[in-house]
Amino acid sequence: MLDKIKKLFQATDMTEGTPWKRIVIFTVPMLIGNIAQQLYSTVDSIVVGKYVGDNALAAVGSATPILNLLLVLFIGISMGASIMVAQYFGAKQRNELSATIGNCITLTAVAVLIIMIAALIIVRPLLEILQTPSSIIDWCTSYLLILCVGSVGSAYYNILCGVLRGLGDAFSALVYLVVAAVLNIVLDLLFVAKFNMGVSGVAWATIISQAVSAVLCFIKLKKMTEHFDLKIQYLKPMKTYAGKIIKLGVPSGLTQGIISMAMIVVQSLTNSFGEMLIAANVIIMRVDGFAMLPNFSFGTAMTTYAGQNVGARKTDRVIQGAKQGTLLAVLTSSTLTVLILLFGKQLMGIFTETKELVDLSRYMMGIIAAGYIAMAVTQSLSGVMRGAGDTMTPMWISIITTVIVRIPIAYGIAFITRSPEFPNGRQECVFISLLCSWLIGAILTMIFYLKGKWKKNLI
Repeated sequence: MLDKIKKLFQATDMTEGTPWKRIVIFTVPMLIGNIAQQLYSTVDSIVVGKYVGDNALAAVGSATPILNLLLVLFIGISMGASIMVAQYFGAKQRNELSATIGNCITLTAVAVLIIMIAALIIVRPLLEILQTPSSIIDWCTSYLLILCVGSVGSAYYNILCGVLRGLGDAFSALVYLVVAAVLNIVLDLLFVAKFNMGVSGVAWATIISQAVSAVLCFIKLKKMTEHFDLKIQYLKPMKTYAGKIIKLGVPSGLTQGIISMAMIVVQSLTNSFGEMLIAANVIIMRVDGFAMLPNFSFGTAMTTYAGQNVGARKTDRVIQGAKQGTLLAVLTSSTLTVLILLFGKQLMGIFTETKELVDLSRYMMGIIAAGYIAMAVTQSLSGVMRGAGDTMTPMWISIITTVIVRIPIAYGIAFITRSPEFPNGRQECVFISLLCSWLIGAILTMIFYLKGKWKKNLI
């Protein structure tokens, strides 16, 4: 029994065994971990909604797109590191693996410094440009500044988790994150309900909890000496490894940056409909965060699976796993979509007791529900392409669906539905445009996956 428990905390070789079983074994703990991570923002929303009010809930949600934009550097580094770690681990190249992890840690420190400086300069002006209502702009500003200035914990947790996943160890990240999630809940209630710190309280709770999870991840990596060496000499920037991390990570970081910019543009449209739709959008995005977790988890699992097998030069096994993993993701998302449609009101009621807000949120959620099945295809096949080193194709697909599809559809519907009753257009435009972007993204991803260009992009 002790040996089985110990095995859960070890790196997993995904180049052997039945593909779908390896994918499931890797995905399940990562999915649970992602659920725990999602609890950070969800508990924040529940606590401020219940103890401070709907406007505070709207403030936390309005800050999210800007926060995502500021954190794109971490996403890029994490993706680049995860791909390289998976491939070097699969190829059993110890020195290269050690240098990759060391350079990843150094690049993260540089990224944190950039984020801190940028946040102090652009947060308030950007909120003003987006016409954030005056009733919530001060809350938005304080929330964002605290999270960005304290981003070192969040940055290193996400980066080091990417390294652990590249090594096939999703279980350790799960355990550390659950500990941090519980701490976050306790601190949320303490800071907001007990000390009346409001929106700032949930921000402080988040950064403290994430710092704890980052320290735990670092301690774990220090002990994995059977696979690589975590020594000072590997922290020195090396052009070969830092360059590869950036080359592989930039498309993902750039994609997230463009998506975040597009979300900010759409958020501006959302803001024009008033606090009620802003708050409804926050609730929907929190539920969406959980509904999308299986897709993201399968996508990350497919990146690690493909990366390790590409490193081991087992291309046929990559294709076999891609089919099995995508089917599992589609079945999982189909089940979740049905549950969301059946229990939508109960889910929305967790965040607020305002009946009008619950009904509006449930109605808008129904519009996008079917899109989760499409995203299962997109995330799984994109994960395979990224694991093989082709990060450009998923980037272009994301840019096309977010910028060329979603924004014009959202503003177009808003424009043509203007009337005396709806001077800014119909509110549904925000969510119809999101559904369209997801559906088109799935179609494009399948086309480019089947074309097979990603098979040529092997490191």
